[in-house]
Amino acid sequence: MEINEQTYAALQQYLQQTLNPASQKEAERQLGDVEVQQGFPILLLKLIGDNNADLTLRFAGSLYFKNYIKRHWVPDNENANKIALQDRDMIKAEIVQLLISVPEKIQLQISDALAIMADEDFPEKWNNLLEQLINRLSPSDYNVNNGILQIAHSIFKRWRSQFASDSLFIDIKYVLDRFCEPYLQLFQITDKLIKDNVANAEALKPLSQSLILLTKIFYDLNCQDLPEFFEDNMGKFMEFFQYYLVYNNQYLDNNDEDEAGALERIKTGICEILELYTQKYEEDFPYMDGFFSIIVQLLMSLGQEGKYDTLVCKALSLLTCMVKLERMAPAVTSGETMAQMCEKIALKNIAMREVDEELFEDNPIEYIRRDLEGSDTDTRRRAAADFIRGLMERYESQTTQIITKYITYFLEQHGANPQANWKDKNMAIFLLVAIASRTSTTQLGVTQTNNLVDIVDFFTKHILGDLQTDVNAGSPILKVDAIKFLYTFRSQLTKDQLLTVFPLLVKHLESTNYVVHTYSAIAIERILFLRQGKSMLFSAQDIAPYAEKLLVELFRLIEAGVTPEKLSENDYLMRAVMRVIITCRQDMVPYVNVIMGKLTNILGIVSNNPSNPRFNHYIFESIGALIRFICPVSTGAVGEFENMLFGPFQTILSRDIQEFTPYVFQLLAQLLDHHTGQDLSPAYVSLLDPLLNPPLWEQGNIPALVRLLEVYLTKGINTILASNKLEPILGIFQQKLINSRQNDHYALSLLIAVTKTVPIEILSRYLPALVTAVLTRLMSKKKGDKIIFDRFTRNFTLWVCLFFVLEKLGGPDVLIRVFDSMQPGLFGQIITIFVTADLNALRDPIDYKICGVGIVRLLTQSDLILQQPYINNVWPNVFTALLRMLELPPTANDEGPDDLYTLDINEETTGYQTSFAKLSTAAPVREDPVASLPPCQVYLSQQLIAMAPEKRGAVKSVMPSEASQFLPKYFESAGISMSHF
Repeated sequence: MEINEQTYAALQQYLQQTLNPASQKEAERQLGDVEVQQGFPILLLKLIGDNNADLTLRFAGSLYFKNYIKRHWVPDNENANKIALQDRDMIKAEIVQLLISVPEKIQLQISDALAIMADEDFPEKWNNLLEQLINRLSPSDYNVNNGILQIAHSIFKRWRSQFASDSLFIDIKYVLDRFCEPYLQLFQITDKLIKDNVANAEALKPLSQSLILLTKIFYDLNCQDLPEFFEDNMGKFMEFFQYYLVYNNQYLDNNDEDEAGALERIKTGICEILELYTQKYEEDFPYMDGFFSIIVQLLMSLGQEGKYDTLVCKALSLLTCMVKLERMAPAVTSGETMAQMCEKIALKNIAMREVDEELFEDNPIEYIRRDLEGSDTDTRRRAAADFIRGLMERYESQTTQIITKYITYFLEQHGANPQANWKDKNMAIFLLVAIASRTSTTQLGVTQTNNLVDIVDFFTKHILGDLQTDVNAGSPILKVDAIKFLYTFRSQLTKDQLLTVFPLLVKHLESTNYVVHTYSAIAIERILFLRQGKSMLFSAQDIAPYAEKLLVELFRLIEAGVTPEKLSENDYLMRAVMRVIITCRQDMVPYVNVIMGKLTNILGIVSNNPSNPRFNHYIFESIGALIRFICPVSTGAVGEFENMLFGPFQTILSRDIQEFTPYVFQLLAQLLDHHTGQDLSPAYVSLLDPLLNPPLWEQGNIPALVRLLEVYLTKGINTILASNKLEPILGIFQQKLINSRQNDHYALSLLIAVTKTVPIEILSRYLPALVTAVLTRLMSKKKGDKIIFDRFTRNFTLWVCLFFVLEKLGGPDVLIRVFDSMQPGLFGQIITIFVTADLNALRDPIDYKICGVGIVRLLTQSDLILQQPYINNVWPNVFTALLRMLELPPTANDEGPDDLYTLDINEETTGYQTSFAKLSTAAPVREDPVASLPPCQVYLSQQLIAMAPEKRGAVKSVMPSEASQFLPKYFESAGISMSHF
């Protein structure tokens, strides 16, 4: 692409069109077409740095640049690098200067882009970056300094979440050796300038921003280990931190009661550093005791304004870490310290503020998220409760005694005037929960309680009454408190107790208060998730009397949303729908058409603006659950589901609603999986060509598309072969999957499906080319003497062993000949380097048995492996690897409830993401091709005996010494005498 006035104007025009919803998609498509041309990113950087261009366009350009770098800087396919080397070098040469010269809003986007580049290239392939940054630091120009510090933080902050490794510490040392001295000098200069400009608001603004970034970088540089430089200079830094924790300056006050100013952010950063040192480097941190009283005084002095919220939470978190330490016991138990901390810190921050009440009324969904999940930041109440629990760990009886007095006092206050003093009861309940909860989990609530607190007695006397009154009577916040009490202590209550209150929770779905009915749904969903031993606590029979009512109320509440955004904002309600379906299973048959009608109607509405990924995910999980449970027990159900779903699915695919297309492909695969025979119906035939369209195979779609193609092969191989669609499928394997860093393992998944379904007389035509592609990729996993074992190598091992297992393919020698036709002896190298070395990684019971049986067949049914060059070295090595595998049993199957009963979707545990989220309810039931065969040890014994005498003699002559240790017990388990061998 030439960089001239014409292309520059065209770029601005495209970006302008992306700001208009009417022209956005077409403009993005046109940009996508030209972004792969050499020179495009340089043209983009020109616009971003053009002070004469419209600021909105420059910002749009910076956003596009960040996403461009995210898409292409690390090429997924090594053979399709979309950024020319010349462009890469020019971006690296220009980006630092650009970043320090653009407005702050744009700076943040460029900084993020630079961090992505540095994550891949720094320091090995970008060894002058740090030098560029250090050389641009200025003793006076703090606008430049802030740009440099922002870059440094963007690069270093990734260390916070990385696992310790040699390569990580090499990178950190590289930075520490060069950056620490100028960093300390800048810290000292900044500190001096802040003191010199104590009354100069204009000068203080960039200086305070520098101090914020300097504290963030301090954390970055110390997060993995305590560097020698910082240990040697700890006194200097701690002096700064003590000074700024107590520092106040009216010129740094932004006079905004809600938004944190520079000083609050500086003090928050210091608290985070001190918490890091307290948790990780306690023994090397002699200054902790001095900070204890400073933090206590700081927390006592901070007001109730919203701008202090984050600082209060971080300071409380630090104080919580401190009070748990034995060395701090003298300070904690000194005089009235503990009582003061409970009263003047914990109680002050637990009290419900006016802002909390406003949030409850005006933004109830945000109130719930903060209360339950902490939202983006912890709430004061949550942090104060955690602080009380921190005290409880070491001072349980003293803390319980102090807090119990307050609980009694607040309950008495409430009793004197319940209507006016409802906040007192709210305080009492909150405090009781804080001291009663010893350990808890998100999934189960409180799992261990304080023996000094009688939870059931408190529930009976002070909670149950609020649940028994009319759902719209009394204070809605106390209603929520009562429901949340049940939610919190659900694991501590018996099934009978929960069955007693369950109808009360169902009734509260009728509440007109948003938070009350949402908390009811949350509590119901979590109670249905409870497990008792190896079975679920609540069965379909237990909730049968309430199932219809539950679903009617939940759908009514969801459908009350008048816009797509409003309808989908409350994912807790849709999660409850999903849980009811999973619990009731086949009992849903009478309502299935009504439920599907509701779900498809909601899906149609939210398709207009998919704004809540979690809500959307629960819709599709609910549909997947209905298909899974109803189709096997109801004749004609598959056709009915297809009639109801193909319309919405067609709309989603035709409108290219990217958030939903992976879900549609998964559900189509699930529906097709319920078909019988090997011929496709016309509806699925019409979909096949679009599915094989290469642009569809973008990253977010690939897992779902591979799954769908696997089902197409299984259920429609006759149609695929008759319509000559096998080669396009193999084209996807070679062009879109095998060379992809992220998706190469899906190439093997697809190859496994092809191997299972395509007749050997047809498959044999393609095997040499397929094996060549696989081997090329396999060799990329070899880095010098080291092999990178990953999902690709494991799927390769599984494919090889499955090939040996499937008798229709003609036995192991078919595959060995393909390998050795490329290079004599190649099979032996591959099986030794990749397969036997990785056997023990396949611990899933089905994979384990496939591999075990496959290796047994290789050892006993292959003629080629019993000949040179394999008999003397490869055969005994493979046999030894098999013994190692058989002596380490597979991962045991949990005999508890199936995975769907215990399905618990969240970002932390399931890898949930907006680009692709796997539907658990649509997951295939694993086919076991070796189910009819005995355990691997028995099968090995049987197959050794079944060998022809001359072959048996050959293997006995090369049998490794370990065989005498293990074979006798294998033969015994098979009921065969060793004398026969």
